[in-house]
Amino acid sequence: MPLLKSSYQPPFVFKNYHISTVYASLFRKPLPVKQIRERVELADGDFIDIDWSYSNSASKKVLVILHGLEGNAQRPYITGLANYFNIHNWNVAAVNFRGCSGEINRLYRSYNAGASEDLQEIVTHVLPKNNYTHLAINGFSLGGNLLLKYLGEGNALPPQLKAAVAISTPCDLHGSLKKLEEPKNRLYTKRFIKKLKSQLILRGKHFPAELSPSQILECESLLSIDDLYTSKAHGFKDALDYYKKSSSLNFLQYISTPTLLINAKNDGFLSDSCYPEAIAKRSPNFFLETPLYGGHVGFIQNKKQTYTEERALEFISSFL
Repeated sequence: MPLLKSSYQPPFVFKNYHISTVYASLFRKPLPVKQIRERVELADGDFIDIDWSYSNSASKKVLVILHGLEGNAQRPYITGLANYFNIHNWNVAAVNFRGCSGEINRLYRSYNAGASEDLQEIVTHVLPKNNYTHLAINGFSLGGNLLLKYLGEGNALPPQLKAAVAISTPCDLHGSLKKLEEPKNRLYTKRFIKKLKSQLILRGKHFPAELSPSQILECESLLSIDDLYTSKAHGFKDALDYYKKSSSLNFLQYISTPTLLINAKNDGFLSDSCYPEAIAKRSPNFFLETPLYGGHVGFIQNKKQTYTEERALEFISSFL
């Protein structure tokens, strides 16, 4: 019954969902990490950029990190985790999803919450780099959903994969979309919509036959953006079809790799269905931890590292 009791007790001010979420995203200053970029050529002719950082001593252990919606490998939650694992003798491959590394990708498609085929290629590319014997993967938010789907959908997983961690993960994509539409999340939603539309305007300049400025400007919600672009560009009928087929909630029961999901109870981005206690109770491999606090990708402490950075290392290390 892998339901885990959480020991996370934040400083008083960070018990507030908004403060925890905003501070972690905009104001947190993790310890610096030196990253070296590598371009990975994909089988379909596109590319993904990986930002590597390394332990000070030789290591056969590698952590792959996956960012969230409109994120990249330079976000504080990525560099903070990378630094923490580097100082504990892990090399780190921080992934920038297609179109997220500061340069538009080559194809009309980009990334989405269910694009596990990209993670499969990344894993296949990363393992031989240093003949790694130990692999772990950590995904945040959208990247966490992609990771959980990858683990449970029947892929041929390498024996080097020892454990995985997903943080602040919308396991039910449609449920989370409905939560984001609530008034308390209006500022977050507006920010996402603004950034996504600006990216679509840029993409439309490269692919004018597929995407026009007028279509983009008409989008006033995340659902309309996913209807217009995300679903169609990635082979789904519409946004609801994309949410249904890509939600990791459908795959959790099939996970055979030791996997920890940490979703804060006060995460305003997550619906009740994103706390899959019944599945965790039945699974020998899927562990669920639901702290009362943490916000969305927050989990701030009176330390340089976050609670989830410490928990990720602790959990993964217990399976080596």
